[in-house]
Amino acid sequence: MQRIISILIAILIFSILVIFHEFGHFIVAKKSGIKVLEFSVGMGPRIFSKQKGETLYSIKALPLGGSCMMYGEDEDEEKLDSEKDRAFGSKSVWARIAVVAAGPVFNFILALVVAIGLVIAGGVAKPYVVDVEKDSPTYEAGIRNGDVVLRYDGAKIFTSDDVMLRQYTTTTKQSENIKVVYKRKGKKHTATIKPKEKQRILLGISYSPTDLPVTALEPVLEDGAFAKAGGKAGDTILSIDGVEMKNGKEFAKYTSNHPFTEGKKLSIVIKRGNKEKTIEVAPKMMTVYETGFDVNGIRKKVGPLGCVKYGYATFRYNINMVVQSLKLIFTGSVKKEEVSGPIGIVGAIGDTYEQSIIQGIKVVIMNLASLLVMLSANLGVMNLLPIPALDGGRLVFLFFEAVRGKPVDREKEGFVHLVGFALLMVLMVFLFYNDISKIIAGM
Repeated sequence: MQRIISILIAILIFSILVIFHEFGHFIVAKKSGIKVLEFSVGMGPRIFSKQKGETLYSIKALPLGGSCMMYGEDEDEEKLDSEKDRAFGSKSVWARIAVVAAGPVFNFILALVVAIGLVIAGGVAKPYVVDVEKDSPTYEAGIRNGDVVLRYDGAKIFTSDDVMLRQYTTTTKQSENIKVVYKRKGKKHTATIKPKEKQRILLGISYSPTDLPVTALEPVLEDGAFAKAGGKAGDTILSIDGVEMKNGKEFAKYTSNHPFTEGKKLSIVIKRGNKEKTIEVAPKMMTVYETGFDVNGIRKKVGPLGCVKYGYATFRYNINMVVQSLKLIFTGSVKKEEVSGPIGIVGAIGDTYEQSIIQGIKVVIMNLASLLVMLSANLGVMNLLPIPALDGGRLVFLFFEAVRGKPVDREKEGFVHLVGFALLMVLMVFLFYNDISKIIAGM
């Protein structure tokens, strides 16, 4: 039953994302005087449709996309009838740019509005320093508990999440100096932290030490003990040697009070999807680079202006996360096993629901809303990439037209978009295959 609910929730979230994206195209097209022939959610054959005025509204079988079909969008002007003044191609180039850009922009608007709602409901974790270890690089640099981080490794910081994102995306240069700008008693200071190389006995996972379940976050170290025992990113740790782990806080307390012994196996019960299994994990000595401090993880409510400010910060964080993830993909730092397609996203939504429901409906709503912000930001950024067949690819041709004063030959542009669409379909097949392979491997 839970799996059915998870799938329905995933379909709902996909539908919300698509509706907002296509509604952006739709409303700006209407305002520009363009005739919209069809507004559809989903792909494939229609399962429901209704004609209202000049527009057909339809729902299609596969909830993985949508479309806003405009009059004259893919036709030569000489083939149009008496309403050619309402055709997409008859409008000014800037009107067409606005229509095409509106889809991603509406995804950004959705992400921003939901992010503000999340701050209103759950507050924000302000980025002040906690737990500075004596003799650590951070302590030696002069940073102390309570200092507020303003910039970390060149990036502007609004929340604790921004610090953690920078720490994650700079793992390839952990041994290099990190410049930190911080505030103490109203005054700004700058410090340089050089992470220290240390040997620690570890499981080889990262997790969130909060009230949420103990989930192994990406990336799980390939040569770590957890991965070698069969553990994967996304697995939830339920118990260690018979001791129940209800949340990340309990896990952090347990590991602090029970230091690992190299080679001594731990019996860890994990949950993957709907299945539980026990793995024998032998912690191992690993080389890590440590700065010796943490940032605050406690969220507190803020006033109306703070909700807008930190809601924007949450939105900005998700945009940065997408951009940084793309950089990691293009530089080869992310392996194909860590990339997910539609099936993987459905699984992530389902796991979020299943792991949150034990905490109550409020936690479910908050976690799914956070996922919605991330996915909407992702959709907005991805659609603005200059790839043929996507909005970004179409914008390239439109801006080129605006500069040169005349459009690119329609047949040539159509051929480029056709090739782009074919490549996207190949990518989609790969993502489906990759998702299914990961499911089979996890069985």
